[in-house]
Amino acid sequence: MPCERKPMRYGHSEGHTEVCFDDTGRYIVTCGNDGDVRIWESLEDDDPKFITVGEKAYSLALKKGKLVTASSNNTVQIHTFPDGDPDGILTRFTTNATHVTFNSSGSRVAAGSSDFMVKVVEVSDSSQQKTLRGHEAPVLSVSFDPTDEFLASASCDGSVIVWNIEEQTPAISWPLLQKTSDVSNAKSLCRLAFQPAAGKLLAVPVETRVHLYERRSWEHVGTLSDELLTQPINVVAWSPCGRFLAAGSVGGSLAVWDASSKLCLERQKHEKGFTVCSLAWHPSGSQIAYTDTEGCLGLLDGLGASTAAGTGSTKAPAAKPAKDYDDLFDEDDGGLMDEGLADGNSAKEAAAGEDEDEDDFLIPSTGRVRNRGAILDDDVSLDGGSLKLGRDDDDDDAGSSVAPAAAPPAPLRPVYDGPEPTPPQKAFQPGSTPAHLTHRFMVWNSVGIVRGYNDEQDNAVDVEFHDTAVHHAMHLTNSLGHTMADLSQEAVLLACAGTDELASKLQCLHFSSWDTNKDWMVDLPPGEDAKALCLGQGWAAVATSSLLLRLFSVGGVQREVFSVPGPVVCMAGHGEQLLVVYHRATGFGGDQALGVQLLQLGGRKRQLITGEALPLSPRSYLSWLGFTAEGTPCYVDSDGLVRMLNRSLGNTWTPVCNTRETCKSKSDHYWVVGVHENPQQLRCIPCKGSRYPPTLPRPAVAILPFKLPLCQTSTEKGQMEEQYWRSVLFHSHHGFLSSCGYEIDEAARAQSEKEQQELLMKMFALSCKLEREFRCVELAELMPQNVVALAIRYASRSRRMNLAQRLGEIALEKSSQLQEDEAWVPEEEAGVPSARRASGYGRTEPAGDPRRSREEEEGEEEDGGELESEETTDTAKRSNPFAKEGGSSPVNLMPIGKAGRSNPFKVAAPGKPAPASGHPRVTNILDSMTSSRKSAPLGGSAATAGKGPVLKPLAPRAKTKAQSTLLQISSNKTANKKTPEATEPAAELQQQPDAAAPPPPPPPAENGENKRPKTGFQLWLEENRKTIMADNPELDETDVIKEAMGRFRTLSAEERRTWTERAKGQTGDAADVRKRKRADGGGAEDETAESDSESSSKKKKALDASSKLSAFAFNKN
Repeated sequence: MPCERKPMRYGHSEGHTEVCFDDTGRYIVTCGNDGDVRIWESLEDDDPKFITVGEKAYSLALKKGKLVTASSNNTVQIHTFPDGDPDGILTRFTTNATHVTFNSSGSRVAAGSSDFMVKVVEVSDSSQQKTLRGHEAPVLSVSFDPTDEFLASASCDGSVIVWNIEEQTPAISWPLLQKTSDVSNAKSLCRLAFQPAAGKLLAVPVETRVHLYERRSWEHVGTLSDELLTQPINVVAWSPCGRFLAAGSVGGSLAVWDASSKLCLERQKHEKGFTVCSLAWHPSGSQIAYTDTEGCLGLLDGLGASTAAGTGSTKAPAAKPAKDYDDLFDEDDGGLMDEGLADGNSAKEAAAGEDEDEDDFLIPSTGRVRNRGAILDDDVSLDGGSLKLGRDDDDDDAGSSVAPAAAPPAPLRPVYDGPEPTPPQKAFQPGSTPAHLTHRFMVWNSVGIVRGYNDEQDNAVDVEFHDTAVHHAMHLTNSLGHTMADLSQEAVLLACAGTDELASKLQCLHFSSWDTNKDWMVDLPPGEDAKALCLGQGWAAVATSSLLLRLFSVGGVQREVFSVPGPVVCMAGHGEQLLVVYHRATGFGGDQALGVQLLQLGGRKRQLITGEALPLSPRSYLSWLGFTAEGTPCYVDSDGLVRMLNRSLGNTWTPVCNTRETCKSKSDHYWVVGVHENPQQLRCIPCKGSRYPPTLPRPAVAILPFKLPLCQTSTEKGQMEEQYWRSVLFHSHHGFLSSCGYEIDEAARAQSEKEQQELLMKMFALSCKLEREFRCVELAELMPQNVVALAIRYASRSRRMNLAQRLGEIALEKSSQLQEDEAWVPEEEAGVPSARRASGYGRTEPAGDPRRSREEEEGEEEDGGELESEETTDTAKRSNPFAKEGGSSPVNLMPIGKAGRSNPFKVAAPGKPAPASGHPRVTNILDSMTSSRKSAPLGGSAATAGKGPVLKPLAPRAKTKAQSTLLQISSNKTANKKTPEATEPAAELQQQPDAAAPPPPPPPAENGENKRPKTGFQLWLEENRKTIMADNPELDETDVIKEAMGRFRTLSAEERRTWTERAKGQTGDAADVRKRKRADGGGAEDETAESDSESSSKKKKALDASSKLSAFAFNKN
């Protein structure tokens, strides 16, 4: 049977790592590039004892309670084991030692160094030393002869020398290796080894093979190789019995041979393909521990059974008739390998006899394929008898009477060189430590801590709350053996796996209940075990082994049950959101193939993320899953990369922090316990030399900052770009919370918008200094309208007239865009997402659009009433889409007195009578800036929430007094434009809440009620309603409008603009209103009356822009 390869774990920081067992096999001892020696009780030990021996530890050896290490301070030290107390320095070199080893009795230590010398030191008396000189380059490895007569060493000079220890002279030397200048440049460490016990053979790794030399005669008696070993072998190690030889290669391949038959009994591959740099056999011969150059520790288990199956049956080879697949190849072996492979054939027959089912699969772990991997040279087959170690030559002569034949064809060798399947990650609870620990964290989250104790004295669960106002601490007996837990502001949820006698149970302690019976328990169906669980606001969820996810109310009522596409890895809950991660497929090459679902379980149950792939770092796994305190999903992988959901970019995952960047050593990790968006904090616990913290003493929580992985963040430009996009990402949760009906902090929202605007202006100024005018225009596309005005000021005063002109065009585009968005407001209220540019940042916001979020919130309050009345009643009586109250009121259609392009469809705010204006119209943005320059400062504090008729589309233009008076252009927030002298009354009017606004005066109300024009969409709907009804006869009026919206959005921008212009052409009444108001305004209005037509308006604006720009740029103020 094949051995089992255990999953690897981090042991040390990146670099050369070595491993050995103690004499009893109880401990695994490793050293690494971080200068620590770690003592592991098992591969799963998450809190190993460690001894710091220097800045770096290059090699170690352990025998009879003495631990010897070669460290970076050019010494070979000795410590007691397992206490780790220093016991002196054995010897020193002029540079660092590269390899140390004990002799079989533990009385001597041999050490090789980079100063070309090898020393043999008595452990009891370090003054008794023997120095072996003869190498001409750094020494790679050393190995004692079991009789202490000889010592073998390999060097970067390409030679392998066998020394006579007493005479301190070379007995023989072989030029076997490639020459290099240093150990770090060597293709192989060439960790050679003498056979233990009898010590008849010396194994030397040479390229992709292992050469065997006979002791004393030093003749080359054999070669061990394998077809899968395609890269140089780095290290070899003999089993304690001396029968088997293990080898690890640069490419991560592991192989075990039977030295007598030269058959490859076992093949394994490093799970990530890293170089194997150390091997150690367990004293029982059943395990091999190995380490790689990345500091990881691995284990091959079950070798005793597989190697015994490969060799133990040679004493009775003819017991099973030759009827299996091996016999197909025995005839081919007859003349070529009558001695070298005969025993191996019968050995595999016996192995097949133990498990006949395995013969049906031609895989490398069963019988013949492993045998065919042994490639023997001609001299090996001739000398094969000398390697049988006392076995009879006539054990199996079945193949000796057959004439030699050609090798079997290649298709009969099922060799797979592609990436290997990755073992699927087991289910876990976020914020928990491994279940095998006696004292562990069952969960640590933003609410509190649940600890589990399972030792001889107690089996209990302790619950502790960060805020004792939530609930006092609790001590619960754990008689059922719960292994999973979650904690919320309402309840504690526990679960245990089932047994043969008992079903898996789910227990909930609802401590926030006003009822006296606060706990309930549910038995899962037989054969169904709980794998993961989580709590939300008023609900609990448990994922089971039957690929089901069961929902319960927090009081114990069973709710929905649905299937999960794959085995669940973990879950997290927050409010009404449920996040599920599961295996969507089998991963390859060390990668996990995980999928994610995000569900909303509130009033409108829906699936926000539908089984998309969860991005992970290469060759990593999921280590934490949860939500920020504000409700944004995020997770951490084993490489320390923190990713957060970006709702404004199509529910993509953005990396926001790399905890590995702050770790001093690769063996150090951060254990995440919470994430906050405001303030931006990653709360985690630093773990030195481990992935998990101990329960006692209570770990201290550290706070890490966030940083987006943008390029060149060391430059001023890169820093500002990172700060801007991080601010956009971390404040996008405002829109989501608003759409879900939660109250949001308007002050924090306004502050974030102000911060983003300042960063955009700083980047704009920097680009101007660098004369990157095109980049300036790109930045202006991200700016809200009021900030574009400041950019125009800056560009003009910097004498960049071409740039200022282009920025003026952008400002007019944003004004036009705002007008279009106003006409689309009823559609947005209907709940259909818009794919148009929805904010001043120039990006689409499918899920987190602040405009859409606020409109959805208001639309839910009105429950769609406006949508139906929109089409079934006269269009002139539509309610104000921006009103805070659900009731409708007449709207006012007023002409614009000071706007570049008047908007006849603009809705006046309720209770805002339009003052008559007698001033001339302004046809360019620069005019409005000039007229308002003296009436408002450039910066202002944010006004309180809900004041003034706020248009939704431009979130950064929120509610500031300064913004309302700084840029009095056609897209101003108010429906009526004020003169500079009227800015104070305008500001006061803006601060009046919509809900409390008085009804407009009667004359404007009549105009708005009788003369309201149609929008382009309404005109399009009238002409296409019959087509839509014919295609979908079952739709009611509301669904028809929604379908029409979807079709209208598929039109190009040019077609939509055409419909808008057609709608404008049908507004004769509105034109009459404008003419009357202009007549009241005086002769100044008559000068620009012709600009009402679209073509003449554009021409006049272009002329006015250049003339006004010159006057503005060279103004003495």
